[in-house]
Amino acid sequence: QVQLVESGGGLVQAGGSLRLSCGASGGTFNTYAMGWFRQAPGKEREFVAAISRSGDSTYYHDSVKGRFTISRDNAKKTVYLQMNSSKLEDTAIYYCAADRSRVRLTAAGTASYWGQGTQVTVSS
Repeated sequence: QVQLVESGGGLVQAGGSLRLSCGASGGTFNTYAMGWFRQAPGKEREFVAAISRSGDSTYYHDSVKGRFTISRDNAKKTVYLQMNSSKLEDTAIYYCAADRSRVRLTAAGTASYWGQGTQVTVSS
């Protein structure tokens, strides 16, 4: 059983930056691909970014490519999402996710384990 806890959400002005963190416990962190998803009010949850177990490969939704960066520190059992050039449409609850299959994160948009979410609000 893997527990995931997100932090770092908050209010940011459009064009600003924010870094989300997700700490993991209860499992062997480097055996899981990690991902970030988000859900805006009235919308379905959508994939944002994912990173392979080793951190060598990263994947992004087109809407965040070039603005967001996902990274991980396996020694600290933490995955990060650096959000730059924030837009109003980035406002959402951001969820950290873990799965042994990267494809389930990126293609199926699902995961075995989820965090509780952290709110990100981008203001004009």
